[in-house]
Amino acid sequence: MNKRKMIAVILAGALALTGCTSTDGPNSASPTGAGSLPVLEQKDTYTIGFAAQQSDHPWTIALNDSLKQEAEARGHKFVMTDAQGSTAKQVSDVQSLIGQGVDVIVISPREEKPLAEVTLEAKAAGIPVFIVDRKLDESVAVPGEDYVAFIGSDFVAQGRAAGQWMAEQLDGSGKIIELYGTTGSSAADDRHKGFLEAIEGTNIEIVAAQDGDMIRDNGRKLMETLIQQYPDVDGVFAHNDEMMLGAITAMQAAGKKPGQEIVTVSVDGQKEAVQAIIDGTLGATAECNPRFGPKLMDAIEAYGSGQAVDPEQVNNDNFFDATNAPAELANAF
Repeated sequence: MNKRKMIAVILAGALALTGCTSTDGPNSASPTGAGSLPVLEQKDTYTIGFAAQQSDHPWTIALNDSLKQEAEARGHKFVMTDAQGSTAKQVSDVQSLIGQGVDVIVISPREEKPLAEVTLEAKAAGIPVFIVDRKLDESVAVPGEDYVAFIGSDFVAQGRAAGQWMAEQLDGSGKIIELYGTTGSSAADDRHKGFLEAIEGTNIEIVAAQDGDMIRDNGRKLMETLIQQYPDVDGVFAHNDEMMLGAITAMQAAGKKPGQEIVTVSVDGQKEAVQAIIDGTLGATAECNPRFGPKLMDAIEAYGSGQAVDPEQVNNDNFFDATNAPAELANAF
């Protein structure tokens, strides 16, 4: 088995996606049932409220478009709010959707705890909630008990795959810069955790880790400073492609050769990053597929028809490097 296939297996993980299955019982988020969840009346069409994190980022644009297009293709009314990168606004947006009396609320949470708390408000109002992309703080809100289901990627597996690839490229020794983001999100915490698991026992050292909030220009600005502080750094791991693309610009401006002198790996798998692999400035990126629309609509419709819905549905993601980037470029978002 080659390295790329090994990494793809890691990303698939033990938690393969479990589809919705029928049951004769009432609405529940698991085969054993969870009577405390709000009931969703079976109807031909639903008004679905979606509290988006933002709409000015390639990944979130792809997510938002996938949900909207799939909902409207099935005849549902889709009401989307845009938090514009603000956790406080996203909480307010969810409260607005509750006030509008939508049938279902879908949240892509910017941060774990505040959005978990407002999820409980939706539950109290009798509106079922589905969480996509990032997880909630489970000490506050539990899938299958406080909201119907989480549908997303295994962020730990993504970080682990990136770390394994980095360790292989560096032969287990080197100094690394980590571009973190967003603090307080499951994406950041879990990708960091997975990366640490992969490099444990090696001589790889993270010499700096700073939060770029998943924004390209922040990645550029951070790297402008960090590359001066650590001119002999061996590798850079960014929690998303946008920060890495910004960091690549800064490294080039500093006279460095990312992808050659400095090993580079990130997460998301967006088209520009896959092209950067082909161009040789990015070594690899762990996919985080944003096309949630069909899976989410299947889950909502199944829940409304009284079927059991798996409370945690984990996507299988790919891994892109020089061996497959040319073939996968057309499929990237």
